[in-house]
Amino acid sequence: MDLFYTLIFTVFPYLCLTTFVVGHGYRYVTDRYGWNARSSEFLEKKALFPGSVLFHWGIVFTFLGHAGGLLIPQRVFDRFGIDSQAHLAIAYWSGLAVGLAAFAGLLLLLKRRLTHPRVQAVNRTNDTITIGALVIVVGTGLFNVVFGHFNVLFTVAPWIRGIVTFTPDAMLMKTVPLGFKIHVIAAWALLGYSPFSRLIHIWSLPLTYYFRSHILFRRGVPRPGLPTSNR
Repeated sequence: MDLFYTLIFTVFPYLCLTTFVVGHGYRYVTDRYGWNARSSEFLEKKALFPGSVLFHWGIVFTFLGHAGGLLIPQRVFDRFGIDSQAHLAIAYWSGLAVGLAAFAGLLLLLKRRLTHPRVQAVNRTNDTITIGALVIVVGTGLFNVVFGHFNVLFTVAPWIRGIVTFTPDAMLMKTVPLGFKIHVIAAWALLGYSPFSRLIHIWSLPLTYYFRSHILFRRGVPRPGLPTSNR
């Protein structure tokens, strides 16, 4: 049993992390023209907007919540007067809000991809697998928030920090409910699969857009004596 937990909660995460790092680097070097989100916005925009907005905002805040809640030890929160119960309450309500947004957005995007004729015509199996995997990861996470009610601060959180600091302790996951284990395993699997999917565009955030110079458009005024076009 100890070997099983070591393989699933120590070896598997590091395999996924290695694939994530090496895969993205290799894809960037060998597939520069394919490094994009393969957006289908020009094919259909009306149904894309609500699903895309809900998913992206939901998943960004979900990621930030996971990073802050799991990677920062509880003793740091204690110093700011946030005990474990308050921490869990904040995690529950914020996780419920952003989880619902991300999950609803994913369902709308999946429906659009499977039912809209023009989008369906250019759909790839890889795209469907990616969205389906995201539905599983976000769905199991939302299920755990609503029905799990398990204190992850002294089990899952230190295990995650151990993976990051290269001091993993797989035995911390022994008492974790099955729903949380499935969510964690699915999340690692998606991380390892991301270099082979359209998820590579997470590295291409247009952060410089907000700092670029303004583009000025000036209306041309015909000068006297110069010929003008009739078109």
